Amino acid sequence: MNPLFLIFICLPALEIYLLIKVGGQVGALNTVALIFLTAIIGLYFAKYQGLQTLKSGMVNLYQNKIPIYEMMSGASIALAALLLIVPGFFTDLMGFLLLVPITRKILFNFAFKKKARNNNKSQSKTIDGEIIENNKDEL
Repeated sequence: MNPLFLIFICLPALEIYLLIKVGGQVGALNTVALIFLTAIIGLYFAKYQGLQTLKSGMVNLYQNKIPIYEMMSGASIALAALLLIVPGFFTDLMGFLLLVPITRKILFNFAFKKKARNNNKSQSKTIDGEIIENNKDEL
């Protein structure tokens, strides 16, 4: 299925459905307050995790190591902050999952294993060959 279809059609439909369900259970005013509360708490934790990741990256740089995990963590924390700003419960859940370091590691490991499997498949289809130059027109 097209990812743009999922982002622009299915995600807002899911968010509206969840807002209606939660609003029916706890009330409209409490639902709006809950949305603001999750955004404020989430952004606070995103700021805290971002600073921790920055400190860890600086330590790696001082030790002459490439801070690859920290760069990926920083990008995922920025995405989590964006998801937490967007009103809705599903995006808040995804944002909070990206803020927790354990779930970030699980997602990164899953992505790297999938990429490694794809690289192994493409390497098995490689055909070795040799280029032979046949220059008849040279004097």
